[in-house]
Amino acid sequence: MRRTRRGAPRAAALALALTLLPTVTGCGTTPEPGGTPDKAGEAGYPRTLRNCGHEVTLERPPRRAVSLDQGSTEILLALGLGDRMAGTGTWTDPVMKGLEKENAKVERLADGYPALEKVLAEEPDLVTASFAATLDKGGVAPREKFAGLGVPTYLSPADCAKKSGSNGDGARSERLTMDTVYGEVRDLAKTFGVQERGEKLVAGLRARMAKATEGVDAHGTSVMYWFANSESPYVAGCCGAPGVITRAVGAENAFDGTRDEWPQVGWEAVADRDPDVIVLGDLTRENQTAETAKAKIEKLESDPVTRHMTAVRHKRYVLLPGAAMNPSIRTVEGVEKVASGLRDLHLAERTR
Repeated sequence: MRRTRRGAPRAAALALALTLLPTVTGCGTTPEPGGTPDKAGEAGYPRTLRNCGHEVTLERPPRRAVSLDQGSTEILLALGLGDRMAGTGTWTDPVMKGLEKENAKVERLADGYPALEKVLAEEPDLVTASFAATLDKGGVAPREKFAGLGVPTYLSPADCAKKSGSNGDGARSERLTMDTVYGEVRDLAKTFGVQERGEKLVAGLRARMAKATEGVDAHGTSVMYWFANSESPYVAGCCGAPGVITRAVGAENAFDGTRDEWPQVGWEAVADRDPDVIVLGDLTRENQTAETAKAKIEKLESDPVTRHMTAVRHKRYVLLPGAAMNPSIRTVEGVEKVASGLRDLHLAERTR
């Protein structure tokens, strides 16, 4: 849903590659100080990871990584790797709280997809992304393109597990779990040689999940997640990050019957489901209509098809950053905010 020291031989190779390319226009998370590897240093390299059907080989810990998509970026920042990143791109929201200082160390190449030439100009020794579309035609560039230029890439396992779907951002044959997100954290920590930080980050996220859901039971409460678009809204299907959130609080997803990640539906279908609560993506980007929560609420309360819905009449809204509605470490924030919102609405019975 969606976007130093340099070696002379590598610089020359990338400069040549640029001349051949067509012109493109275009918290449990407090990071560890410093970006040096763990005690083992560069021992254990070259290091190879199996990632989404590709082998990713690193000759040494990356020093000039470029992260594409906010979820991938925030994992690296939470691992304290800001000074080993050369750039970021494709944002939907402000950076996660607690990561502002680390994020300030890194150049933002673009709010959306940066041009391939701009990425290559940073001489990256690793490119990471959260979404397969980012590393494909229509995104920044296919993984094969980067591989041909000698740049290793890493794609979030949460996205490569999906298959093409009839609607939205693809479909899932299996429900996403936080274990996949924790696996991505561990992969990236291993890639950079900071495994101890990775384990500490995962432990912090697990603790936050446990605290947020302690005593919460929203059984019988129907929730709908609206990411963007006022004409034909993108709502959450069963099995992505909103599914993780919904199961964690014991609620029911109004569109649990579809495995499409973000199916685009009509407002009549939304009104027919008549959810008890609507979780609204509060985005700062401007790619779609009704990006902000304020615009979404105005739409819901003025449209004759939706203004009589239960959640709208009772103003039962929970606001989430868009990043918390995608598979990432921000999904934990989504659990925290939805659990808190349901408590405030007296729809999450506290159990003993």
